[in-house]
Amino acid sequence: MKQVAIFAKVHDPRCQGVASELVTWLEERRCQPLVDTHLARHVGYARGLTEKQIRDRAELVVVLGGDGTLISVARLFSSRQVPIVGVNLGSLGFLTEITVEQLYPVLEQCLAGSHRITERMMLDVSVTRGDQEISRCQVLNDAVINKGALARIIELEARVNDDFLTTFKADGLIISTPTGSTGYSLSAGGPIVQPLMKCVLITNRPIVLSYQSVIRITVKSSFDEMVYLTLDGQVGVELQEGDCIQVSRAETTTALVTSPEKDYFAILRAKLKWGER
Repeated sequence: MKQVAIFAKVHDPRCQGVASELVTWLEERRCQPLVDTHLARHVGYARGLTEKQIRDRAELVVVLGGDGTLISVARLFSSRQVPIVGVNLGSLGFLTEITVEQLYPVLEQCLAGSHRITERMMLDVSVTRGDQEISRCQVLNDAVINKGALARIIELEARVNDDFLTTFKADGLIISTPTGSTGYSLSAGGPIVQPLMKCVLITNRPIVLSYQSVIRITVKSSFDEMVYLTLDGQVGVELQEGDCIQVSRAETTTALVTSPEKDYFAILRAKLKWGER
C-alpha cells in the first residue's frame, strides 16, 4: 500500500495537526499521501487532489474525526473496497474506534499487510418518480423517510420482495444496516444488531429481514409540507406522492480496519454506558 488517502474534519485544529504529521510520516516511508484540495490548504500541502482522483488511486484510507466523517468517506468509496482506518479525535465512536495513540502502529500493520478488517454491508437506495430514477446512493448506516415539522402523518406502503408488508401511518420510517442499528434506528426503538450480521432492519415496528430482501416503499398520502429521504443523515432527497424508494443490499461493502485493543462489545458498553449507575 503506497497510496494513502487522508480525510479529516477540515475545521478541527486537532485534525489538521494530526493530518499534517501523517503526511510527513507517510512521505518518510516513501508513501504518497492523497489529500483533497480543501484539507491540503489547511495543512500547507502543495499537491491537493480532487475527491475523484483520490477515490481512483487510494489503496488505503485514513479518516481523522468522528463517525460522521467516516460515513461520508464510506459513501465516496462505495464503488471500491478500500480498507478504511477510522481514527477518533472526539468522543468514542462506533466506527472510528482507533485512537490517535494507536494510529501509527496500526498503519505499520497496514503497510506490512498484517492488519485486520471487518466488512460492513451497505445498502443500495434508489428513488423512482414515474418511470424515471431520480436518485441512487449507497449508504453504510441508514435511509430515513421523515416528514416536515408541520406535516400531517404520512402513509408509506411497504413491500418486501413484491409481497405486501403493510401501510405505515407514521411520522417516518427507518431502514438500516446492522452498522446503522446503533444510530437513528436505536433512538427510535430499534434493536441493536451485531454489525457483521447480514440483514436489513425496518424501524417503526422493528422488523429484521434477510439481507437478500428487496424493500420498496411507496409514498401514498398527499401532504402540505415536504417529505424527505435522508441518506446516512447527510444526503437529502425531496419526495413527492407516488415516489417509490427501493432498498436492497449493495454489491460492495465497507472494509474497516479494526482496533487491536477494542472489540465491538467494549465499544458498545462504553458508548451506551452499560454497567454505570
